[in-house]
Amino acid sequence: MEDKLSALRSLMVSHCPPLDAIVVPSEDYHQSEYVSARDKRREFISGFTGSAGLALITKNEALLWTDGRYFLQAEQELSAQWKLMRIGEDPAVDIWIADNLPKEAFIGVDPWCISIDTAQRWERAFTEKQQKLVQTTKNLVDEVWINRPQEEINAVSVHPLKFAGRSVADKLKDLRKKLLQEQARGIIFTALDEVAWLYNIRGSDVAYCPVVHAFAIVTTNTAFIYVDKRKVSVEVQAHLVEHEIEIREYTAVSSDVTLLATDELDTISTVKRANGAHQAEENSNSLIWADPGSCCYALYAKLIPDSVLLQQSPLALAKALKVNPVELDGLKKAHIRDGAAVVQYLVWLDKKMQEVYGASGYFLEKDSVKKEKHLQSLKLTEVTVSDQLESFRASKEHFRGLSFPTISSVGPNAAIIHYSPKAEACAELDPDKIYLFDSGAQYLDGTTDITRTVHFGKPSTHEKACYTAVLKGHIALGNARFPNGTSGHALDILARIPLWKDGLDYRHGTGHGIGSYLNVHEGPHLISFRPQARNVPLQSFMTVTDEPGYYEDGEFGIRLENVLIVKDADTKFNFGDKGYLSFEHITWAPYQTKLIDLNLLSADEINWLNSYHSTCRNILAPYLDEVENAWLKKATEPVGA
Repeated sequence: MEDKLSALRSLMVSHCPPLDAIVVPSEDYHQSEYVSARDKRREFISGFTGSAGLALITKNEALLWTDGRYFLQAEQELSAQWKLMRIGEDPAVDIWIADNLPKEAFIGVDPWCISIDTAQRWERAFTEKQQKLVQTTKNLVDEVWINRPQEEINAVSVHPLKFAGRSVADKLKDLRKKLLQEQARGIIFTALDEVAWLYNIRGSDVAYCPVVHAFAIVTTNTAFIYVDKRKVSVEVQAHLVEHEIEIREYTAVSSDVTLLATDELDTISTVKRANGAHQAEENSNSLIWADPGSCCYALYAKLIPDSVLLQQSPLALAKALKVNPVELDGLKKAHIRDGAAVVQYLVWLDKKMQEVYGASGYFLEKDSVKKEKHLQSLKLTEVTVSDQLESFRASKEHFRGLSFPTISSVGPNAAIIHYSPKAEACAELDPDKIYLFDSGAQYLDGTTDITRTVHFGKPSTHEKACYTAVLKGHIALGNARFPNGTSGHALDILARIPLWKDGLDYRHGTGHGIGSYLNVHEGPHLISFRPQARNVPLQSFMTVTDEPGYYEDGEFGIRLENVLIVKDADTKFNFGDKGYLSFEHITWAPYQTKLIDLNLLSADEINWLNSYHSTCRNILAPYLDEVENAWLKKATEPVGA
């Protein structure tokens, strides 16, 4: 680690101008949350493996900023050379730089790995002390990363219309209408899921996300994709050409954005639209649209600032709204198959915990009967059981892989919010401790994400009270009715109130959108206490998760997560003629009644639980065998009076 930091500091000194600090973000050239192995620069330099974080290396210090999901993990993974900066508790990186680095300091950053928004915010923070954000021409971390993984050449695939539901032609038509409305003559897309969604293509360039490393530029007359041509098969080429999309090399995006800025890009196109209807109108429009949250600063720097429309991408909302019935239906079906896999897993795990550890099991509340240690091969670990869960999913129709690394965590590990078990260092399952698994899959017709928390022994009164508080918040949010125009920021409190009542809370957001065979975390909406959750109101046909939790450091963690669809609500009245919204659950798997303190549930909550369990039983029955159905019947028996 010292070698990496000292090598990086040497490059900072020899840089022109010499750098007082360098920022290493988590993101790649597309501002992705999950990145390919060769883009994990922040992980390489810091040793911290979480998906979210930012490293700052100065002449004498190394600091790592991350959010509440990762505080415990970062404490464990960072060496003594690093200082952990807790987002929300410590000053933000730009404020820290402004306060702690000298006047006229030079702060280096790779402009491809930082968004327009972030760069501009930092530049504003640096002005008081005349500090300067320096765009490095090379990524300095790459210069010291000796064994950096090679780029993989993974094939692009066409996402068939039977799963996509809408043609590329329709999507481009809608997009060009938006361009004209905003007086824009072109738009740059850098977000990988937006490029994939717009052009109905998928790939495997980023683990767990079916996307391809590509940029796109669309004008009122032309459309381009920038991708390594070695990844493009004859079939994919035909698909793109059919939709009048010109295929350019990935690296050509830089020079083409320069041409776009001077209105020369269309002239180099070898593909012209069959319908040039917008030609005359288009000439009067001078703006280039770039999403300040996802477009990298490197491309923005090639544009004329006064001619840039800095506004959220029109595809962000179009992609988030599953108004297309094919996508919505596919998503529901994918969640049913996924729920069946989760139930099969619980049946298997319940049996194994009893056989191997003498656990009382999923249903009984007794102390486990310690068994003689069997052969080592029978031992269940966080990794071996999550592999079994993956195998149940893999047997399902349209399965294409996991949607994120499975969080499979026992006891104290479950208190690490985004814990990722490693085969060589993970924990063995323990019948006397809580087990939490948060997992999901990519299916051709939808993406899934579910969390359940279980106990195969005798949970304590405190564990039950905590689980019940989490469940109450989960039910309260899922049952919410709210007027159109309400943001996820306003709803977040509903999931927390039962926890707050006992002085408990959790450090993560409560809900995120989910893609249609795309990214498991999909914006632009959120249910969260974070300010950005105010920006986008929830709308009918959005997907969103409902996942409150509670984590007791060193002891246990609890989280319950379902995917919901926002839908119109049938209310008795309609105050202000706003129209009202509600949620529909599409995730199906039981909650462990053994972990619920029924005395803490209201009659309405018990009715909801029984109703959900009844639906769960009916929906999943056709996908399960006799033994599994018998187990599910027992797991979903009505509770309460």
